[in-house]
Amino acid sequence: MKVVITGAYGQLGLAFQQEFIRKGIPFWGTDLATCNITKSEEVKQVLDIQKPTVLINCAAYNLVDDAEKDQAAAFEVNTDAVKILSSACQERGIKFVHYSSDYVFDGKKGALYTEDDAVNPLNVYGRSKHEGEVALCKISANHLIFRTSWVYGHGKQNFLYKLSQWTKTNQVIRVSVDEISVPTYVEDIVWVTMKALEKGSFGLYHLTSRGFASRYEWAKAYVEAAGLKTQIMPAQIASFSLKAARPFFSAMSNQKISKELNIQIPFWQEGLEKYVRSMEGQ
Repeated sequence: MKVVITGAYGQLGLAFQQEFIRKGIPFWGTDLATCNITKSEEVKQVLDIQKPTVLINCAAYNLVDDAEKDQAAAFEVNTDAVKILSSACQERGIKFVHYSSDYVFDGKKGALYTEDDAVNPLNVYGRSKHEGEVALCKISANHLIFRTSWVYGHGKQNFLYKLSQWTKTNQVIRVSVDEISVPTYVEDIVWVTMKALEKGSFGLYHLTSRGFASRYEWAKAYVEAAGLKTQIMPAQIASFSLKAARPFFSAMSNQKISKELNIQIPFWQEGLEKYVRSMEGQ
């Protein structure tokens, strides 16, 4: 295996880099400075030089509220770039691994979403991720699509980092109690992805931790695990006047990938404990 990682310096890309270094797997990580994935010729040049067997696309436009006013930017990265990457991979026989989102659903099912459920995104970000999925399935015959949710790890583009910053200046923080999904630790995403690559799996899967939580429950669990004194208070999501609509219950079932690989993905609380331990002293 030789891997090219796009979006290599985000929280998921960095977690893959650490895994490949640990296992001695050759890889090359790209970011905007070394490969603009919205430019077909740049993508082809990188793949022809590096000659990977797998491309893992960790790049994404994930500013959910900003996407409402900058739709072009969201679709350029989450849809158009996926078309470019998948086409280049298909032409060269490269396996393409891509990550999507629970925001492709409207949250009205009232139960865990499976891969067979119909999508109905409520916001621009969700639409851009879904259209990326559709494009990839049409273009590439050898792909893995993993829908994830509430991803967090070492980085600044996640809820727990923002929460940790808020706790430095606020004794009380209000967090939505009516927004429910599955917090998912990057190391668990990496672990499952590697298992799927080793088995030769392909297709669409939901890759989340087990269980689900409101954003309030997640925040409260983090503050307690980290030993912080800040008080977390429940609030309605409508009180925050967010630009983008969010699904109220977008938690997804990971049964399909768990059965495929004969594994049990840890509960979200276990991932949170690992994350807190990894952040100690930083």
